[in-house]
Amino acid sequence: MAISGLGSHSISLFFCLVLATFLHKGAAQTISVQGQNLVTNNVSVVEGETAIISCRVKNNDDSVIQLLNPNRQTIYFRDVRPLKDSRFQLVNFSDNELLVSLSNVSLSDEGRYVCQLYTDPPQEAYADITVLVPPGNPILESREEIVSEGNETEITCTAMGSKPASTIKWMKGDQPLQGEATVEELYDRMFTVTSRLRLTVSKEDDGVAVICIIDHPAVKDFQAQKYLEVQYKPEVKIIVEFPEGLTREGENLELTCKAKGKPQPHQINWLKVDDDFPSHAVITGSDLFIENLNKSYNGTYRCVASNLVGEAYDDYILYVYDSRPDGTPQKIDHAVIGGVVAVVVFAMLCLLIVLGRYFARHKGTYFTHEAKGADDAADADTAIINAEGGHNNSDDKKEYYI
Repeated sequence: MAISGLGSHSISLFFCLVLATFLHKGAAQTISVQGQNLVTNNVSVVEGETAIISCRVKNNDDSVIQLLNPNRQTIYFRDVRPLKDSRFQLVNFSDNELLVSLSNVSLSDEGRYVCQLYTDPPQEAYADITVLVPPGNPILESREEIVSEGNETEITCTAMGSKPASTIKWMKGDQPLQGEATVEELYDRMFTVTSRLRLTVSKEDDGVAVICIIDHPAVKDFQAQKYLEVQYKPEVKIIVEFPEGLTREGENLELTCKAKGKPQPHQINWLKVDDDFPSHAVITGSDLFIENLNKSYNGTYRCVASNLVGEAYDDYILYVYDSRPDGTPQKIDHAVIGGVVAVVVFAMLCLLIVLGRYFARHKGTYFTHEAKGADDAADADTAIINAEGGHNNSDDKKEYYI
């Protein structure tokens, strides 16, 4: 058993413990070790942090547990640390467990650690410590800072000095992209990874973020991003300011040219396609004004805008209609019509009210003739005869109705 790195006092104590253990084992040789189970776990730890090594025994019969480093040096024998490395500290010791911490882990600590149980025969379990080294901050570089639409650009992302090698992913906005990665091995199984992304840009990419995402077990959400700056030629649109409807002879025409690009258009020109421009047309900046239209002005009018990237245009086709003939009804003013209708309805209501009050105050008459003497008749026949004869001498009786 290797004992390098031990002090003289520690050596003496260590051998005493070993001797006592073997004497104890000699006195208990008949004790069965069947059913004892020594277990441990592999550990992954980030460089500079703390690793926990656990040796656990199920159904221990007082057998001694010790922990050895990859060089087979004893770190802990029961609860005693023969090794001088103070980074190892006892976390817990019992008959069933030896729990040891290793602080400030470095790459040199990586390897296979041995949990050993003094049984007959001895048992061993192995805990592999893997040291993770996170990459440095990602370095994002582009071949050019400003790109014109339709051109290809290249962006590189580098993750330096990691263990294991990092994986690099790309996103443009919320769209995943595929880069081309190269891996360079350095020393002590350290790696530098560089990924190159090539893409053709459009004007819609202006201001969109390209994100380099580093995937590594030692870090989370490790990324860098760059916003694309894309130049594009102007977008041109002609707006008709006047008239709202058809263009007729004798009327005026006013057009405005709207142009937007990156960089902003430095020049806007008006021209008439395949013909001369009207002599009295007035151009003020991006506006075109033609008064007193006639059919000789028919044709295609074009606004051309340009910047450093290129030029673009929009066309307006002018067709002059006949002037409005005399007596042609003008636009109907619905508000006026509504007002007239309201006045008429109000007048009719007033008339009805006046007529109603007039008839209520003037009553008509009608005449009725009642048979006289019918009540004194002896029988019905006599009453009828008396009634018929009574019409001539009957008095008028007025009745009124309302």
